[in-house]
Amino acid sequence: MPTSKQPSASTIAATLSATPQPSQTQRSQPQPLALNELIDADRRYIWHPYSSINNDLPLYPVAHCNGTTITLEDGRQLIDGMSSWWSAIHGYNHPQLNQAVTDQLAKMSHVMFGGLTHRPAIELAKRLVEITPAGLDHVFFSDSGSVAVEVAIKMALQFWQSKGHPEKSRLLSLRSGYHGDTFAAMSVCDPDTGMHHLFNQVLQKQFFSDAPQCGYHSAWDEQYLDDFKSQLYNHRQQLAAVILEPIVQGAGGMRFYSPHFLKRVRELCSHYDVLLIADEIATGFGRTGELFGCDHANISPDIMCVGKALTGGYMTLAATLCSTDIAEGIAAGEAGVFMHGPTFMANPLACAVANASLKLLLENDWQARVQQIHKHLVSGLEPCAQLSSVAEVRSLGAIGVVEMKEPVNMAVLQPLLVEKGIWLRPFGKLVYTMPPFTITETDLKQLLNALYSALSDYEKI
Repeated sequence: MPTSKQPSASTIAATLSATPQPSQTQRSQPQPLALNELIDADRRYIWHPYSSINNDLPLYPVAHCNGTTITLEDGRQLIDGMSSWWSAIHGYNHPQLNQAVTDQLAKMSHVMFGGLTHRPAIELAKRLVEITPAGLDHVFFSDSGSVAVEVAIKMALQFWQSKGHPEKSRLLSLRSGYHGDTFAAMSVCDPDTGMHHLFNQVLQKQFFSDAPQCGYHSAWDEQYLDDFKSQLYNHRQQLAAVILEPIVQGAGGMRFYSPHFLKRVRELCSHYDVLLIADEIATGFGRTGELFGCDHANISPDIMCVGKALTGGYMTLAATLCSTDIAEGIAAGEAGVFMHGPTFMANPLACAVANASLKLLLENDWQARVQQIHKHLVSGLEPCAQLSSVAEVRSLGAIGVVEMKEPVNMAVLQPLLVEKGIWLRPFGKLVYTMPPFTITETDLKQLLNALYSALSDYEKI
């Protein structure tokens, strides 16, 4: 029987060289997809946030953005009322932010932060300590808001372990709160009506107090705190920290509450020796009319999380700040170090553009801009309150909210908003806007008029 013989290496090489191969140009330069092909490819390959792979909601491919204008691939232009989920406070394609990224890119886009450091991170940490509430003297950088919350929770837990109180291992949160999509962050989101109740059986069990019932301008009554005081007192031996969103509960309902509530929470946490974590990811950097939500009550938390607008919407970056007591307490424990370290921690590109964004914010009269936006939100949303499908309208700082009586049908309302030339992204019963601080009076009026027109058409369908 003849034996099979393996081809030689030279034979294989000759065969391969004779086989037609696509050119380098063919491999590296695919033909641009047509608009319908883009959408088809998106539906085939991409999983969007809070969506199904069988999602049939309309998609709007973006070609480019400038200022407060989003230009779609089909040429339509939309006034942005969302600041890219509250982050692009200076609008898009800002020359000073572009320059900061370009300058840093010429030096280094990234370098590990273990054992090395760099000027953009040092300057950013120094600036954050200067502008945040007093006593937050140490900064830990991370990649996103959810991770900043994870870091804050881990700081609180490791602090009490280091202090010899491992029993203080749970948190008290407010109902209607939202703190992120990772597991520790999900555990302190609203357990019943929030986006993460499906995971309740596997999440760390936390304690929850009633959401604040006192509106921002409500006359104060100590009874508003009854449930919180009861929860804090009853579980004080187990509580590592209280976590809340100062003044505005964001994705959990866009609810505004009294600064006095926040002030009393700070006092009670100090009294019962429980740490206070302020999640300022959505409220930070001027959105509420103060630089930080905590400033409304003139309080300082033990730990604070910031993100979103930190880089002006250019790159993902977040930070968790803490007091010296927290930092030294962790350092004195068994590990001797804080047990966390993201690979892209303090990314130089992100830190450089964050420095430029904060400079731009603080050197311009941001507060006057926010007050002007607020004035137009109050008057511009008033007509919406007259619609039969609307339960309430409210505004605070550069945040405007229309709360519907029923959850909106996104498949119907989203195209109506786009047809009117504006970009808003409703959820649940809420149709809200957080426009860039740089929006012009003309564009803001057009945004609010278009919103009213879209809601008027919507309730007729």
